[in-house]
Amino acid sequence: MNIKYYLVAGIFCATLHSCVILSPKKYKSLLAERDSLQNRSTSLEAELAALQADTMHLHHQLAELQNNYAALNSNYNKLNDNYTNSSTRVSQLSSDLQKREQRLKEVEAALQKRDAATAALKEKLQQALLGFQNSGLSVDVKDGKVYVSLADKLLFPTGSITIDQHGKDALVQLAAVLNKEPDINIAVEGHTDTKKVINLGQIKDNWDLSVMRATSVVRFLTSAPQNVDPHRLTATGKSEYQPVDPGTTPDALAKNRRIEIVLTPKLDELYNLIKQ
Repeated sequence: MNIKYYLVAGIFCATLHSCVILSPKKYKSLLAERDSLQNRSTSLEAELAALQADTMHLHHQLAELQNNYAALNSNYNKLNDNYTNSSTRVSQLSSDLQKREQRLKEVEAALQKRDAATAALKEKLQQALLGFQNSGLSVDVKDGKVYVSLADKLLFPTGSITIDQHGKDALVQLAAVLNKEPDINIAVEGHTDTKKVINLGQIKDNWDLSVMRATSVVRFLTSAPQNVDPHRLTATGKSEYQPVDPGTTPDALAKNRRIEIVLTPKLDELYNLIKQ
């Protein structure tokens, strides 16, 4: 119920209760007081309505701020989780990188060790076989391996698989070096030119010729007094299919008729590092 009606009713009751006859002046004063109270009541009602509106507006603002706070807090938690995950990932990557760098250093050290051993072996072979280098013997390094190439004329008579004395002398010197280097694997490869084998009895073609010449060298190296450990040796025939010179001149064909002894340092340490 409206406040101003309470005030007017109160004044009216008080006037009746007093049962006093009012003078015109007193009556006008009471009317003025009534009007003042009514105006004050209207002002208070307006102020109340404004306060209620402000309160509702503040409630809306508070709800909006609470929603914004909840959203910001959720984003903060997500960012914090992302930061924690990222930090963990960075730590893991850093640890993995350090391990890889350590492995890289170990592999590089193993390769340097291999290269040093290969270079030293080449030097020893060149010194030991110095007297045969003008007879078709060469020593080279390729891909971490030492290649001792012996022309067929140094080892075999034409069309033969039997090593002649000059070839045996070279292989004896080679065996002396190999026996001092037990960590070297040895592959003996036979190579021919493109000319077809004719009338060589048991030798049917260039495959036979290349393989039999390789096995002749292996047998000689493993026999007494050379005694190279047979477990270190492999004999293979390449026939005419890995020429060093693709030409067809007599000189090119002569280069392709050869025995190559491929010496590979045992690299168990390096292979183990690579497999990790």
